[in-house]
Order: sequence, then C-alpha cells, then structure tokens
Amino acid sequence: MWWGRLGVLGRTARVFWKFTFDKPAGTRPAGKIPVDAVTREGLLAAPDRTLWRLGHSTVLMKLRGEFLLTDPVFAKWASPVPFAGPRRFHRTPISIKELPPIKAVVISHDHYDHLDKKAIRKLARKTEWFVAPRGVGEILVGWGVDRAKVRELEWWQETDIDGVRLVSTPTQHFSGRSLWNRDQTLWCSWVILDGAFRIFYGGDSGYFGGFREIGAQYGPFDVTLIENGAYNVGWPRIHMQPEETMLAHRDVRGRWLVPIHNGTFDLAMHGWTEPMERIQALAARDGISVCTPRFGEPVRMNAMATAGCWWRGVDAVSEVAVRRPDAELSGYREV
Repeated sequence: MWWGRLGVLGRTARVFWKFTFDKPAGTRPAGKIPVDAVTREGLLAAPDRTLWRLGHSTVLMKLRGEFLLTDPVFAKWASPVPFAGPRRFHRTPISIKELPPIKAVVISHDHYDHLDKKAIRKLARKTEWFVAPRGVGEILVGWGVDRAKVRELEWWQETDIDGVRLVSTPTQHFSGRSLWNRDQTLWCSWVILDGAFRIFYGGDSGYFGGFREIGAQYGPFDVTLIENGAYNVGWPRIHMQPEETMLAHRDVRGRWLVPIHNGTFDLAMHGWTEPMERIQALAARDGISVCTPRFGEPVRMNAMATAGCWWRGVDAVSEVAVRRPDAELSGYREV
C-alpha cells in the first residue's frame, strides 16, 4: 500500500542521509588491498574443488572440471547509476573477458551488490546456465539472456547441472532494485552438492531458524560461504552480526567457514576491517575453522587451511578523506 511505500522511502532517506553526511571514520581502506591476479591458464590448470573469492559475494568454484560463479558483480559501483553509491575498494582479480567458459551462474537475489546488469550481459555469451530464484530469471531474460539458459527455482526446489545438484533454500531477507518493486522477486541461499561434497552459499540473510532446517536436511557441509559484513544493529532481520554468522555456520553443520560479503564495498557504518577481526576472534574462542583468503587466492576445498589476515596493515580512513581519486582503482577494468 502507498503508506507502506512511504515508510520504506522514509527509512531509506534516513539511511542515505547517515551514509552521506554522518559516516564514521574507518569504513573504507586508505591503503591498497592485496589482490592475487587470476589467469585463465591458472583456472584451467587448477584441480577440482578449488574456489577463488573475486569480491564481495562473487565466488568462482571449479567442480567436475567446470566453473560455477556466484552473484557476479564486477562493476565499479554497487548502485543503479555508474558514477555514485558504494564504490569498489579493489580491482577484480580477473576480468569477465579473461574467464573461461562458465557452466553456471548462480544468483541469490536481485540487489545491486549481488546482481550486476553489465556483468550479466557479458557473461551471457560464455555461460551455459543461469540459476536464480523465482522472478530473477525474468530480469536476466530482459537483459538479453537466452530464456532457454535460465532455470528459476522456488525454495526447496532443486536442479541438476551435469551432476552438480543445486538446491534453492530459504533466507530471511528481501528483494527489489527500486523503491517501487520491493519483494516482487524471491531471494534464497544455495545448497551445492558435488557427489558427497557439500557447499552452502548463504546469500544475504538475517539470522533465523531456517539455517537449522537446512542443516538437518542437507548438512553437514564441507564448506560454508556465509555473509559477514554490511551489518547494523538496526537491520537484524536482513543481515547478521558476526556472532550470528557463526551461529548460522553451526546451524547448517558447517566444517569450514569462508566469510563473504565484506572487503569490497562500503555498505554499512562499521569499520571495514571489523567483520574479519570479529569473526577471527570468535573462531579462536570457539575453535571454529575459518578461512579468510585474499581476493583471487586459490583455496583447495578438499584440503582447507587457515589463511593470513590480509587486511591488517591496510590502513583505514574516514569517508571524507577518500573523496579523492582512488589510486587502487586507477586504470580499473571490469570487463
């Protein structure tokens, strides 16, 4: 109803005001974020069950000799306009042009930090399948993806991609790419089953009881990719604090946690290193296995190991101080 939309508009305006005029120090890095370059040759030579974190929630996985890509965002801005909004902190480890053919692009929901129109249009030429929650597939078709390549799923439905099973599972979030189309498409997490090897990709979610149900039906998981960043105490229904990220990992019965949804865009009011520091402290306290690879660093999912704290030593600076050309993104390429 119209008053509900006005309420959303008011809340959005308040958040925008705080982001623009009341940003605390330390939400963006001042120094250069370390990024490992990824090459097509290196990807093709890598063993199966290797993953590469390319940024935010964009993860490339090699399964059964093919490549699966989650929520591909290669844009410079996570925004409806290509010149404003949350700006990328670091270059991409590999361009879309340099990627080998992609077996499947797997999408969790339609928000700008998870669904990049320009990237989808470029990936359409080299991707065999696009797997998405209900309604998101129609967005892809509208952007030029062949309808025959698109598979849309409701929660708890599954599909098979050449022996890899993908199950759409619930999250507690919302959807919409404007103020006027909220919740018209579905949002989800994904269970990815490569034989007995199990991966959970959490998409975006507040903490809720559905994680236990996913764990009961499909766990234990060898690797979980769960959001740990862009949270706020005022957003408990749509994003998780690091303590809740750890609870979700336990609920789905995960073995190794790879925290995602951090380090690439400034989407909240917390310090940019805070999510990683908090999850490391929780892991040490509770004896949980956590892997925090550099962007582009290959991770053998069959032989997981802890990674270094790459963010330490990259100084943070206030939002006001970075209203200058970003040296890290000079010569930036997103194609």
